[in-house]
Amino acid sequence: MEKQQTVVNSAVYSGIALHSGARSAVRVQPAPENTGIVFRRVDLPGRPEVRALASNVVDVRRGTTIASGNAVVFTVEHIMSALNAFHIDHCIVEMDGMEPPIGDGSSLPYCRMLREAGVQVQEAEAKVFTPASPLYVEGGHTRLVIVPGPELRIACTTSFPGCPIDPQFYEFTATTPDAYETEIAGGRTFVDFGDLQQLLAMGLVKGGSLDAAAIIHDGAIICKEALRYPNEIVRHKILDIVGDVYLSGCRITGTIIAIKPGHPKNVELAGMLQKEIMAANNA
Repeated sequence: MEKQQTVVNSAVYSGIALHSGARSAVRVQPAPENTGIVFRRVDLPGRPEVRALASNVVDVRRGTTIASGNAVVFTVEHIMSALNAFHIDHCIVEMDGMEPPIGDGSSLPYCRMLREAGVQVQEAEAKVFTPASPLYVEGGHTRLVIVPGPELRIACTTSFPGCPIDPQFYEFTATTPDAYETEIAGGRTFVDFGDLQQLLAMGLVKGGSLDAAAIIHDGAIICKEALRYPNEIVRHKILDIVGDVYLSGCRITGTIIAIKPGHPKNVELAGMLQKEIMAANNA
């Protein structure tokens, strides 16, 4: 029987935030059993908190933002992805600003932070949920379905005009943190060159650079270093799914089939899972 887990020690990661452009730091702290993942804004009076749940998502434009009262946290998906992959059920994520550092645009910095913190097995049984029947969401070109299964498996297809390898497909089974770090965590965030002006007009990507993202432009992918995977874009999309689905509130098992996914429908699926989990707990 799997047990709940938290981190052993405090660990910190700091850097530049993607959208605000501000320097920020994230610190993970141990938490008691049945706490969940809680983000705490230590820069604000009263140190307000927000639980990492789909019901607390307030924005899904180019990232996933959660909020409760004054506690607003932007782009939580990369750190949530690493927490899910490491089976960290409970921790306090302290923030000294509204957005975590983007790092190199992947979740590798957060994997390293969790390695430094260590994993503590707790006494209580882990909460693991698989839906009793398939759940399906769609919108625009996006389709996502999750069907029951004994482990988290994601099969994903993406398509972006101008990308030199298009479409891209990858299938990943979340068995261990090592598998996640090797196959998924290195996938960097990306943007189509044509979208940059719109994002800047929205006041976003102030901290963006080729250190933190790849740019799709005119049949090429532009980045500071060589691609880490030939199909790096679809692997980053899986990274986002792993993070967004963890907003359901506990570990999820099942097979997710995703066609051209994005944060809006990822979070909608997480919300459906959260409601089913709450119903099962109240049954």
